[in-house]
Amino acid sequence: MTQKLPGTKRSNIKLGDLVEIVQKQHQASGELTEGLVKRFLTKSPQHPHGIKVLLDTGEVGRVKWVVLD
Repeated sequence: MTQKLPGTKRSNIKLGDLVEIVQKQHQASGELTEGLVKRFLTKSPQHPHGIKVLLDTGEVGRVKWVVLD
């Protein structure tokens, strides 16, 4: 079974991690997009709605889950 860490703390996330994000246009539906973290866009150590990141695909969103192997 795959373990997941919440994406509200920046310390849980590293560059290159596989994460599930919610993009702004999908906030109402809660649709998740999976990808690898390319860059952090939130400077604070934590955020109640998730740390905002840029994925390697160019998509931007708030991290809901960090996927662990």
